[in-house]
Amino acid sequence: MEFIRSRIETQLMSLTGLSLGQLDLENPKGDPGLFGPDSVSWQVHGDFSSMLIGGISALMLQALHPLALAGVWDHSNFRQDMLGRLRRTSQFISGTTFGSRKDAEWLIEKVRTIHLQVVGHAPDGRPYAASDPELLTWVHVAEVSNFLAAHLRYRNPQLSGRDQDRYYSEIALVAERLGARQVPRSRQEVSDYLARVRPQLLCDERSREVLRLLLNAPAPSHLAKPFGALMMQAGIDLLPDWASAMLEHHQSPLQRQMIRAGVKRSAPLLRWAMRNGSVQRAHRRMGLM
Repeated sequence: MEFIRSRIETQLMSLTGLSLGQLDLENPKGDPGLFGPDSVSWQVHGDFSSMLIGGISALMLQALHPLALAGVWDHSNFRQDMLGRLRRTSQFISGTTFGSRKDAEWLIEKVRTIHLQVVGHAPDGRPYAASDPELLTWVHVAEVSNFLAAHLRYRNPQLSGRDQDRYYSEIALVAERLGARQVPRSRQEVSDYLARVRPQLLCDERSREVLRLLLNAPAPSHLAKPFGALMMQAGIDLLPDWASAMLEHHQSPLQRQMIRAGVKRSAPLLRWAMRNGSVQRAHRRMGLM
């Protein structure tokens, strides 16, 4: 049993930013970082399965914004290294959520510096810049709205409305440090924001290519392949209906029922296996484990 547990954990860890080996989330002792263990952000970001599903859904949603997608398309090697992009994104999220204040600030400054180099023109001729406050807000909202949606569906459906709003208010700090402006801080503000942005969204050949690459992304092993396929379908299921319709990827009610049942069966196994994830290391740093 111990061998199975370690084998599963090793495979899960290979998908995370911790596998890059650049962060020590267990030190310095007692440093609460940007949020601390009493934050809702630690709750929402602490579950591997829901965060993976939310992250997949966020990537699909982000691909509908032509300017945001153009920056990634022109300046990222995600088409050749999808797993590497997943790890780097995971490192940023886990480090800014669970890392020490110094590590969180290092990651934010690192990304701000990279963003300054990401400039160009979209296929329709419009200029883009990754440091554009409006694009930063879009990327942030696409991520955190899906993280919270996945948490509510697969981890804690009982999270109160007040705590959901508190999550948005807390996590806005990271977006603002990156340079975003007018960041939504509640469920209502997020809903209003998405309604305002929808007319700017577009599903084109690039958007469909991102979806195709995600659905065909290689798993870390043959054993993990069925799990990876399930997570991808769960990510599509998590999308707002209008977004999945734009991406022309439809799931029947029976398919959705089977996907959700599959995730709910597998998630407890993953939670049992994960003993050295970001949240566990951060709890040890705070003397809570």
